[in-house]
Amino acid sequence: MSASEPRIIEGQIAVDDRGSLTFSNAFDFLGVKRFYMIENHSTSVIRAWHGHMKESKFMLPVSGSAIIGAVKLDDKEKPSKSNPVNRFVLSAKKPSLLFIPAGYANGFRFLECGTKLMIFSTSSLDESKGDDYRFPHDYWGEEIWSVINR
Repeated sequence: MSASEPRIIEGQIAVDDRGSLTFSNAFDFLGVKRFYMIENHSTSVIRAWHGHMKESKFMLPVSGSAIIGAVKLDDKEKPSKSNPVNRFVLSAKKPSLLFIPAGYANGFRFLECGTKLMIFSTSSLDESKGDDYRFPHDYWGEEIWSVINR
């Protein structure tokens, strides 16, 4: 995957009298080496920020919904705090994958109990360990993790 910005890969759901079929025909597994699933004990848990310079990720909510943030790493040790943060809200009720390209940090907060987030990675576990940069959840501010009342 050679995209340089985070982007949504749309999915769909088809429903008939037998049940439902959730899919994304636009998602290509080319380059994916592994997957893992994350489920938190509480919606107050914020898992952020975790970046990679070489690894890209695809995030898919299997159940529930989540706020997901992505921010470009202009420096892997001390990135600028003024870098713009991309904010996405994903839900299993509207199937889509979020692509996080290499060179970005990401984080997330689940909005519902029972949310499960499946992540597909372009790096093996050993490759990922050597390409791992972490920052506090509030490094780029707290507002990204807030629910916006409308």
